Amino acid sequence: MLASASILAVAAISAPASAQTITPQGSATVPVTTQSADPAAPPQLVAPAAPTRPTSSDEIIVTGSRIQTSGFTAPTPSTIIGQDQILKNAQPNIFNTIAQLPSLQGSTGVATGTFSTSSGQQGLSSFSLRGLGTIRTLTLLDGQRVVGANVTGVPDISMFPQLLIKRVDIVNGGASASYGSDAVGGVVNFITDTRFVGLRGNVQGGITNYGDDKQGLAQLAWGGAFAHDRLHVILSGEYDDEQGVGAGDFGIDLAKSRDWHRATTLVNTGITNNGLPQYLYRDYAQPFQYAKYGLISAGPLQGIAFDANGVPFNFQYGSNGVPQRNNNSGNVTGCFVGFCVGGDLSGAVGSGASLKSALKRADGYSRIGFDFAPDNEIYLTTNIAQVKTSNQPNPGAAKTGLTIQCANPFVPLSIKQQCATAGITSFQFGTSNAELPNIKVHTDRRQYRFVGGLKGKLGSGPSNWRYDAYYEHGLNITDINVDNITLTPRFNAAIQAINLNGQIVCANAAARASGCVPLNLFAGNALPSAATLAYIAPEAGPFQHTKQTQDVASIAFSGEPLKLWAGPLSLAFGAEWRREFYRVNADPYGAGVTTISPNDSDYPADPLLNTVNGSNWYAGNYKNGRGRYTVYEGFAEMNLPLWDNQAIGRANFNAAARRTHYSTSGTIWAWKLGGTWQTPWSGIRFRGVTSRDIRAPNLSELFAAPVTTTVPNFTDPFTNTQVSIIQSTIGNSALRPETARDTELGVVLSRPAWLPGFSVSVDYYHIKLKDVISSLSAQQIVNLCFAGDPTTCGAFNLHNTTGPNFVNVQSFNLASWVTSGLNIEASYQWNRPLGLPGNFTVRALGTHIYKFIVNAGIPNTIPNDQAGVNTGATPDWKWLAIQSYTTDKFSLTAQERWFSDGVFGHQYVVCQTGCPVSTVNNPTIDFNKMKGAFYLDVGGSYNLNRNFTAFFKVDNVFDHDPAPAPQTNTGLDVNPALYDTLGRIYRVGLRFNF
Repeated sequence: MLASASILAVAAISAPASAQTITPQGSATVPVTTQSADPAAPPQLVAPAAPTRPTSSDEIIVTGSRIQTSGFTAPTPSTIIGQDQILKNAQPNIFNTIAQLPSLQGSTGVATGTFSTSSGQQGLSSFSLRGLGTIRTLTLLDGQRVVGANVTGVPDISMFPQLLIKRVDIVNGGASASYGSDAVGGVVNFITDTRFVGLRGNVQGGITNYGDDKQGLAQLAWGGAFAHDRLHVILSGEYDDEQGVGAGDFGIDLAKSRDWHRATTLVNTGITNNGLPQYLYRDYAQPFQYAKYGLISAGPLQGIAFDANGVPFNFQYGSNGVPQRNNNSGNVTGCFVGFCVGGDLSGAVGSGASLKSALKRADGYSRIGFDFAPDNEIYLTTNIAQVKTSNQPNPGAAKTGLTIQCANPFVPLSIKQQCATAGITSFQFGTSNAELPNIKVHTDRRQYRFVGGLKGKLGSGPSNWRYDAYYEHGLNITDINVDNITLTPRFNAAIQAINLNGQIVCANAAARASGCVPLNLFAGNALPSAATLAYIAPEAGPFQHTKQTQDVASIAFSGEPLKLWAGPLSLAFGAEWRREFYRVNADPYGAGVTTISPNDSDYPADPLLNTVNGSNWYAGNYKNGRGRYTVYEGFAEMNLPLWDNQAIGRANFNAAARRTHYSTSGTIWAWKLGGTWQTPWSGIRFRGVTSRDIRAPNLSELFAAPVTTTVPNFTDPFTNTQVSIIQSTIGNSALRPETARDTELGVVLSRPAWLPGFSVSVDYYHIKLKDVISSLSAQQIVNLCFAGDPTTCGAFNLHNTTGPNFVNVQSFNLASWVTSGLNIEASYQWNRPLGLPGNFTVRALGTHIYKFIVNAGIPNTIPNDQAGVNTGATPDWKWLAIQSYTTDKFSLTAQERWFSDGVFGHQYVVCQTGCPVSTVNNPTIDFNKMKGAFYLDVGGSYNLNRNFTAFFKVDNVFDHDPAPAPQTNTGLDVNPALYDTLGRIYRVGLRFNF
């Protein structure tokens, strides 16, 4: 696809090295074959470039180490995704290409988080290596940190200059000694083409076979060389519009004609000791506490629902259920806890969530570099980007347990009469609120990132010292706005109506005085009046405005001070300073303030609302907060060659250490020890590394915006009584960094003499993560202290004599995780297969997880193995295979993505009869299997001439439906972290290069 286009004229990487001096561009006059820095990566065909003078920018620095010297082989396994594979995958966002790698598990993107209103992570594209979470994967741009796009500190990949990225390095293992905090799972480093010269562009569009998620992408980059190739200027811009996959309707109908949603649920029988399983796997679970336009859910009239015209009818319960009608419990004979099976599903809300957030992103990037001396450059980069996303978390705003007075003037006459016959004055009511406009969440992230730096050589002596210094300032501003969401106190007031002087008004006099307009819950699908909507769901809905800044100053040196018996001793050392800051402001109805001005047109004072604690919205109750910390770091790394001779091969020892001081948690060390042995046997190399890695608590964990609620009946285990408490959710400035011990052992076979086109690597890893920061409930905090653990005892006072009793809900360093597994990567390149022109390449990458044990560190809980749990993100096996045939004229590519069958959870005991007693830690269940998935993607390109290439791509060719991920509530039964939820996608486009 790219052999004839200079778009692939990137620096050649000639060996599996952590840092490699390359052959200068233009030194060859015919296309040359280059090899990725990973031993199992296939060679890539690279077109010759116009001759240029070699500079310091031609140095290839691979992310696994800070050592920069030719011939050095890092012990940490890495995967390299080159520009050729990025282009062939033809994704509108490079994040999608990288997230397909098997070692990346639990990454978030536009298809995840769409069910959420308040998380603030909708549409955020961020990586997770080893299933350890996005906060434990360090993402870099040209080896430099990027300001976070969320208070957790993770950046948004959508904001990177994607057309200029020539490769992506993925370090599969801890790299904190080299790069600092967050590199527990590993590092993803995007490398841009800093010497690009020419004009490059890409235009593409896409659509699903269901006719939605229409996509349009336009990218353009220009690079120029001036002043005898000493001044390089690069500009790029791109715009991406992905319409997303919208919500379905109530019930089980998804967007368009997708038909795989079956409201699959683990229904709870509520019985633990009758020899039968407590949980049952069932399709078409029916919540029986509410219906689409309302349902009387308890009492003598239980089971009367209302249709789209507001006409009462007898609700059809599943499971042949019969409403008990004898009390206010709302139980249904023949059904389960909260659910029946089958019946009228029209009011279920799970299918109403977006399957993919809509996304619009605009990115601008510039780089100016000047070689003020040979092999020395000063540069300035600017990256300004904006990403807007929107999603619908669910339709309506379901309410249960509402008390409606029989005298309410909106209640139909027939119901009033039945109230009189039954001798009741009120009834319980539940509704999906299908008559209300659906909730919409809009995020707007804006990033401003500036980097100025110097890099190059020091002198011209044999030690070959290099330096790299830069200062980065990043600013991210995120605005979240929620539309069509109700204020709970106002909604509750509006549904209580009375007749007053011949008019229907709100029953509460204070509510009437503050503008209450009554809401008719019995009008079916008739949209409430504009005045009613303005009162219960004001246009100025929940919002959150977040400002985050990041400042980094870094300097690093690398050189070879000594020539030893087996080669040069290589050193790298440096220092870094970093400051992180955030401030978040939210609306007063959600955040709470001491006073709200009556003259505030957006958020006027209202006696019904809680102005101190806030949390008045149905969802989206964002809070105010701020915090900052500073970091001082120093690091050093050494590569010591041990031996180098023909008889026993070549070996090296690699060691690194980093001392980090946090203004919040003090000083901590990270280190690594490793080595490689290139054996005398053809192509065989062994490698191993062990390291101590860290993750410091982020701004959100340290300085979480406070949320205060009153809990009237809290259990005091010390006196075995019920007490009233003030529960405050706050940050914990006493948190310590998490620490991990990562050990990796691997063997590499790289192009042996007996099969020169073949490479394979197998690496075993074992990671033990301690002091994991995790949240506890108020009751868990108190119970933990009562059980004898002093960690949480300072977080509460249940016998306060000078003020109210309180419990501060915080995060603590209590949990621990242990995971181990295999990483496998193999490739084979066959030049001129069967005498045909071009080359055929096969590449496969796989990850096998032996165990992923999570220990919450809470009394009365047991460790839980997440490996093979397909409701999560860590299947037992995950593979990616790619086959590509490329000539000077065209290319064809096939890609297979597969992960293995799994379970809902290893804690379950599967049985049909004769079941043991079901417990909280080991509940019984009748079925515990969740099928894996296989996806086939195909693509191709055709070089129209030297400058233009047309291409196509089809993802999920067989339109494979996702396996149900059973819920224990009313959510959508799907796991977008693993499964493709969109269906077959078609993409076509045109690339050009001059």
